[in-house]
Amino acid sequence: MHSLLRRNFFCFTVFGISLVCSLVYEATMVFDDKIQVIKSVPTTHKVVALTIDDGPHYKTTPELLAVLREKQVKATFFLLGANVEAHPEIVMQTVADGHEIASHAYSHKRLNKLTKTEVIEEFERFETITQPLAPKPSFFRPPDGAYNDDIVALARERGYTTVLWSIDAGDWRRPPVQQVVQAVVDNVKPGGIILMHDGQYPLPTAQAAAIIIDKLQSQGYQLVTMSELMQYYEESQ
Repeated sequence: MHSLLRRNFFCFTVFGISLVCSLVYEATMVFDDKIQVIKSVPTTHKVVALTIDDGPHYKTTPELLAVLREKQVKATFFLLGANVEAHPEIVMQTVADGHEIASHAYSHKRLNKLTKTEVIEEFERFETITQPLAPKPSFFRPPDGAYNDDIVALARERGYTTVLWSIDAGDWRRPPVQQVVQAVVDNVKPGGIILMHDGQYPLPTAQAAAIIIDKLQSQGYQLVTMSELMQYYEESQ
């Protein structure tokens, strides 16, 4: 009897540990050793996500949308709630064009400098403004990439996966177009996440994006949204 109990307890314990490990693995996908933050996706497929921060802007975003429409490429737009509030019609056009909408919070404050209440308010204000215009986002990117454990946990509680990037195009500094192009092309790898911006004017983003798309496609890369990129996740051997 004691032997049977010990055996059952052992089996239950092993099953429990396996289940917990499985759930933790599925939740974190081992993108960051300590915090569940996606910086790139491990894959052997030549796919990269094109992500755009800070918009919409009444000039830059339509220019970029026109390029993406011409190239037949879909991107993920990490929108600021304050800019959504100012330009809801551009958000509706972005959605109509088939792009993915994601959260960049309401303002561009560094969330790791705010109180928990203030961070929650940033999420809530974004959601209240964006909800009538687009499907609820699955992804969140903290402004300036500034985050901590609590911010990631709050994002997860609200249904977001926190996303950073592996390739910074540096377009927000307003360098020459070719410099933006090289920053991406020289650092691209399968599963990469490209960071670009559309929250200011003028920016070299639209012109650079057109060249980047052509160059990457000529190398056999496919540019996808974050949701699509996640489907290419491969376990490390």
